[in-house]
Amino acid sequence: MSSVLTDLLNLDLSDVTEKVIAEYIWIGGSGMDMRSKARSLSGPVSSVKELPKWNYDGSSTGQAQGHDSEVILYPQAIFRDPFRRGKHILVICDAYSPNGTAIPSNKRAAAAKIFNEKAVIDEETWYGLEQEYTLLQKDVKWPLGWPIGGYPGPQGPYYCGVGADKAWGRDMVDAHYKACLYSGINISGINGEVMPGQWEFQVGPSVGISAADELWCARFIMERITEKAGVVLSFDPKPIEGDWNGAGCHTNYSTKSMRKEGGFEVIKKAIEKLKLRHKEHISAYGEGNERRLTGRHETADMNSFSWGVANRGASVRVGRDTEKEGKGYFEDRRPASNMDPYIVTSMIAETTILWKP
Repeated sequence: MSSVLTDLLNLDLSDVTEKVIAEYIWIGGSGMDMRSKARSLSGPVSSVKELPKWNYDGSSTGQAQGHDSEVILYPQAIFRDPFRRGKHILVICDAYSPNGTAIPSNKRAAAAKIFNEKAVIDEETWYGLEQEYTLLQKDVKWPLGWPIGGYPGPQGPYYCGVGADKAWGRDMVDAHYKACLYSGINISGINGEVMPGQWEFQVGPSVGISAADELWCARFIMERITEKAGVVLSFDPKPIEGDWNGAGCHTNYSTKSMRKEGGFEVIKKAIEKLKLRHKEHISAYGEGNERRLTGRHETADMNSFSWGVANRGASVRVGRDTEKEGKGYFEDRRPASNMDPYIVTSMIAETTILWKP
């Protein structure tokens, strides 16, 4: 990139104008494609209530017909913009038809209804989301660091690995980590994964729907960083067939009752409810998950439900600390890397708090 272009991208506008740039972000028709566009605001904002609604052409995102294509964006969450910096912002939005009804691909609206239920609010649901992803070479769609058309050595040295022959893409991973912290996302860690070219970041603990807003914004930031680096970001749950780990989005969860004395009994009752609704959850936990949940590579078979303490081959894992202290949280290991966090977080809350078997 030329130095002139770099200088212009880094221009500090605060000396010449009060205006700020807001990048409106939404989810497209596939449920995983992220879209965004920017607009100027007359000055800095501190609340989504100060932001105007906006619209876009839904016929170009698979979300409306050409003869009636206007879709309305409702701002829902604000984050600092790590790319433009200053007072500029990223805005997570959801999408509605002009008459005010949520369009079918808007999964946030239904999640918000569940999270606004008094019983759910009273339980202060906490989530920790472990987002795994794979970095692919752009022109060949093959994992970063792998020989084109070939394979690296077998799994073993790559998980949390260090070195030029074990870790590929660390600069992007670290850039993403810092960008998320700058933005105000509650990112809590990163690590290299079992399959080379695969990484993970964790968001949380965050309360209620904000966990899903934060994960979508973190995904957007990673898409932008990999775009800049000329690398493809994949959330495919099984990017490489064979003896290679898939990619998930393990969802750690607790309620106020689970975090109190005697909480382990509450956890066990919640897990029993999850068992009864196993099929419904699996069907909502991500596209192509059947390629990942095989009973191998640290997964449970998707056709059966199991849980255990410290068992990474179970559907739901309880940590040793939780068992020892008699309170804490559990981890739902079933969600795929391409899951919609609005669906998964609200569904777990609905099943464990609102649903009566």
